Amino acid sequence: MTETNATPLKRTPLHAAHQKAGARMVPFGGWDMPVQYSGLKAEHEAVRTSAGVFDVSHMGEFRITGPDALKFLQHVTPNDVSKLRPGRAQYNWLPNAQGGLVDDIYIYMAAEGEYLMVVNAGNIDKDWAHLNALTGGFDVRLANESDQWALLAVQGPKAEELLQPHTDTDLSAKKKNAYFSAKLFGHDVRLARTGYTGEDGFEVFVDAEKAEEMWDKLLEIGITPAGLGARDTLRLEAGFPLYGHEFSDEIHPLSSHYGWVVKDKEHHGREGLRATPTQKLIGLKLEKVPVREGYPVKAGGRVVGHVTSGTTSPSLGYPIAMALVDAASADADSFEVEVRGKDHPAQKAEIPFYKP
Repeated sequence: MTETNATPLKRTPLHAAHQKAGARMVPFGGWDMPVQYSGLKAEHEAVRTSAGVFDVSHMGEFRITGPDALKFLQHVTPNDVSKLRPGRAQYNWLPNAQGGLVDDIYIYMAAEGEYLMVVNAGNIDKDWAHLNALTGGFDVRLANESDQWALLAVQGPKAEELLQPHTDTDLSAKKKNAYFSAKLFGHDVRLARTGYTGEDGFEVFVDAEKAEEMWDKLLEIGITPAGLGARDTLRLEAGFPLYGHEFSDEIHPLSSHYGWVVKDKEHHGREGLRATPTQKLIGLKLEKVPVREGYPVKAGGRVVGHVTSGTTSPSLGYPIAMALVDAASADADSFEVEVRGKDHPAQKAEIPFYKP
């Protein structure tokens, strides 16, 4: 009999709080994470109509400081980090040299010469190695602070209204992508007006030791706990890519609708990004049959690509998907998606599928 030593799943500082709230836990990127509490549809609707809170403490946080911090970030990313000012945040990429992405990231400027980079949970070790390998010639310091922070995403049209009585900061004065220090329920936090649902909201960076108290306070004021299931349906309706699905080390990111990220500047991986993508990311809608990642996409009976993400949209009431297809076929209006050996008609749809 062979003995297997499976790597134990990591836990966020809110693991006990999730169990207390009755969450169904699932493995995700090496972490034990809540997929749902009251139910995916109810959690999805709470975020679309009021406010929900997600535990995203599994994400990684790297502090980048030093005289060459900006110069280094300009070198490792294609977006223009020099446009940031203290208190602002920016979506960005870490390209590899082969025309794919090591990761997609967010950069927050805390002060002159000081930035926080948030990376995907499953890529923490890979991103850390990638960045450290590129520090040569730069007077820059990198610190992995992933274990120090808990990160809670409060998302929904009533997020500001619900949080405002409990903070010392005028939230209405903070625009999208703002990043600032504040008191929330008496605790020192950093807030960012960012998120991954298509709705307004704030991401709360709080000391890991204070996470459970913060979570309980958010639930007490009527914010609904929401799991990875709702996070996925919300981000898909909004047309947001998910690393490992729409982006990867091998997928050319300019096949997506995110070409605006790449600015005209020198950076690591620029030559790879200059190659013309052979595929294009498109949106699809179907009448009844939900489709999943990996299902073949056909045009005129011929396989031209595959589904990268799919679900039945709770907001729209019908199945939607994003798919990578051959660039030559991407302009077609009608496709078929093969589900268990049977082809189902799919119409090309505009991304995002849903706008609040």
